[in-house]
Amino acid sequence: MKRIFLIGYMGSGKTSMGKLLAEKLGFTFVDMDAHIEAKYHKTVSQIFAEMGQEQFREIERECLHEVAEFEKSVISTGGGAPCYFNNMEYMNAHGLTIYLNLTIDQLTERLLKSRPGKRPLIDALKGKGLREFIEKAMEVRAPFYAKAQMQLSGDDEEIISSLDKLVASV
Repeated sequence: MKRIFLIGYMGSGKTSMGKLLAEKLGFTFVDMDAHIEAKYHKTVSQIFAEMGQEQFREIERECLHEVAEFEKSVISTGGGAPCYFNNMEYMNAHGLTIYLNLTIDQLTERLLKSRPGKRPLIDALKGKGLREFIEKAMEVRAPFYAKAQMQLSGDDEEIISSLDKLVASV
């Protein structure tokens, strides 16, 4: 196994679980949003504001192809990355894809706690509005996420336990 792509909705734990998994495997951890920010010297929020979502998705695809060349890496993708172009098929062809599948309630709870300015698609949303936004987004994204080679769900402890089993099998 050369690389693992973690996919899932924003707030699903791709970054925190990715760091943990990379450490356990002795792999490098790559956060695609951080990669984009370093390359463009702007935050994802700034890119969204200045260029719009469509241009951001082009940049994201380009960066996905770059990081997919890294060996022995765990890559945390942006939540929407699997849903554009042929990104999901590309990731499946270049590594193991793992979908961190949290419930709408879990995602809402986590995202209500996220810091302002970090997540441009939801910065203005709170409470019921946020929950409804997540539900609508998940209806669209679920078919893409379902293409992952592996799905993990539950609370953090259950997901960590599943990742430990994956590490043990490598």
